[in-house]
Amino acid sequence: MEEERPRPATGFAPAVLDSWGVAELRHYIGQLRAEIERAEGAIRRREADRSAADAFFRPPSGS
Repeated sequence: MEEERPRPATGFAPAVLDSWGVAELRHYIGQLRAEIERAEGAIRRREADRSAADAFFRPPSGS
């Protein structure tokens, strides 16, 4: 049985950037880009899994 994982809160709460310096902002952007890539990778894996399942369960063609 698969263990339930915590789900992220609905919505995104952006950081308050007013007091951040340029280096801190660049670091933050790097973290955000890494998180976006991680999320896109998860999407690609799920889409590949779905495609494989669809292909497996597709009825045979009439050829």
